[in-house]
Amino acid sequence: MSNSFFRRKNISSIVAEGADDTHGGGGLKRVLTVKDLTFFGIAAILGAGSFSSLGGAIFNGGPGVIVLFIITGIACGFTALCYSDFASRIPVAGSAYTYAYASFGELLAWIIGWALIMEYSIGNIYVSFSWSDYFTSFLDKLNIHLPEYLITSYMEAKHAVESSGTNQELIAAWNNAPVLGNLKIIFDLPALVINFLITYLVYRGVKESRNFSNLMVYLKLGVVFLIIIIGGYFVLSNGLFSNWTPVNDEGVKSFMPNGFSGVMAAVAGVFFAYIGFDAVSVLAEESKNPQRDLPRGMIFSLVICTIIYILLTLVLTGAVHYKKFDGIGDPLAFIFEKQNLNIGWMQFLVAICAVVAMTSVLLVFQMGQPRIWMSMSRDGLLPEKFQEIHPKYKTPSFSTLVTGLVVGIPILFTDKTFVLDFTSIATLFAFVLVCGGVLLLPKKSKGQGGFYLPFISSKYIFPLMIIVSIGLLTYFSNNYFSSLFNFSAGDVNYTYNISTIIFWFICILMSVGSFIKEWSLIPVMGLVTCLYLLTGMTAANWIWFAAWLVIGLVIYLFYGYKKSKLSTSTK
Repeated sequence: MSNSFFRRKNISSIVAEGADDTHGGGGLKRVLTVKDLTFFGIAAILGAGSFSSLGGAIFNGGPGVIVLFIITGIACGFTALCYSDFASRIPVAGSAYTYAYASFGELLAWIIGWALIMEYSIGNIYVSFSWSDYFTSFLDKLNIHLPEYLITSYMEAKHAVESSGTNQELIAAWNNAPVLGNLKIIFDLPALVINFLITYLVYRGVKESRNFSNLMVYLKLGVVFLIIIIGGYFVLSNGLFSNWTPVNDEGVKSFMPNGFSGVMAAVAGVFFAYIGFDAVSVLAEESKNPQRDLPRGMIFSLVICTIIYILLTLVLTGAVHYKKFDGIGDPLAFIFEKQNLNIGWMQFLVAICAVVAMTSVLLVFQMGQPRIWMSMSRDGLLPEKFQEIHPKYKTPSFSTLVTGLVVGIPILFTDKTFVLDFTSIATLFAFVLVCGGVLLLPKKSKGQGGFYLPFISSKYIFPLMIIVSIGLLTYFSNNYFSSLFNFSAGDVNYTYNISTIIFWFICILMSVGSFIKEWSLIPVMGLVTCLYLLTGMTAANWIWFAAWLVIGLVIYLFYGYKKSKLSTSTK
């Protein structure tokens, strides 16, 4: 047992470790209700993805991107149900890391805990950059202008000059930046400042963070609904219905002018808008009734945000022709500009809303990472310092400060594109393991816990779905499967082909497993849909992700494996 990389923790012992009277003389404060958890979920989901990537998604998919929001919402819904099943069995901090420890064992638990750093900490680097963009835009509307070299990252300015880019702000930042020795002084000051302020707020306590987050969500939802109401009114009153069925390249009016492939081209951006819901599960030990409220908080926030995304997309694609969203980073404000609906006060209000949205997202993710490190420290995989709880504020103080550094320092030398790709692949990886982990857990009776995952047998349904899918693809696209094996030199789809072949191979194996093992359909569908989204990752994404995992494995082998409580308890 002690020499096994796959030693697992008993669920009852995990739950006991999360009791209020353990760890540092006092547990975390249980102050969060189902409303608080739902609002934390909304704060994370309705943020950076919707405010910054929605324009690009609409440009790729047209009005039909609504279908993508529904598909992605369903995929995340399956995953949320799996998270809920785990959360009701294991109502402690740690999220997918803790769940993997109970189902897959220590090695994969460490891997997923290490991967979650990319979702929470590195993901917050992207959100910090996005917050800075909206904040400086807001300042510009007030005629307050910061130097270009203090509102962008060094790498973005360097890439813009090297690639002869057209972004004049980035070029100006590079040309006008002060020089220290041979190094140009370029960094994103607002991103650094907001990271410092959020770290301080989270350090002070979850109650203060809860109150601030709830206020931010109220303001954000109020402005979003105002956008939907006012924008929708102008769409209806001006008769802009034709924008919902624009003419495609063949001259035919279509809800999906670029076809379904155009809709699916926006998967990565749309998926990023949904990733925040799993942050709710990290707050298990601060929930008053985690077995009941955690599942509700995740599912409620997911449903609410999916409906909001659909309504927003209807308003945006009705107000402005979808092709005008090319390169638009602030789509919610864009529709109210002079050349569109021409409502100046709404454009100003949306700029304020964007700053609020980004702030609430930063808060939720910055709360999530320290609690994962705290759980890993409890298990001996990280030094004891990471589980230190502040005697006054009752927060994981050291882990919170380290999180602030992990987010803040890379802001000086990285850029948005890199961290966005990093975050997406890590999150999907975590989702796959959570859904797979549920399949390994014993069935739970309805009397256990506050949430019961409905059991729908996949014995016949899932194999039939795969057979029908293969048949339809073969019938409507004769060369679909043959094209996957086209590995000609310079083929830009090489990575996609490899990952898609692996995807179908796993689907066939899971069909056999479903028939023999009679697995529950919900986690099977969650696993498959997340695996499909992973097929969109590039070779560079996989290389960086693999390198990150190798670094994590080295740390585990030289520290975590030897210090693990599962190892030392048997000596």
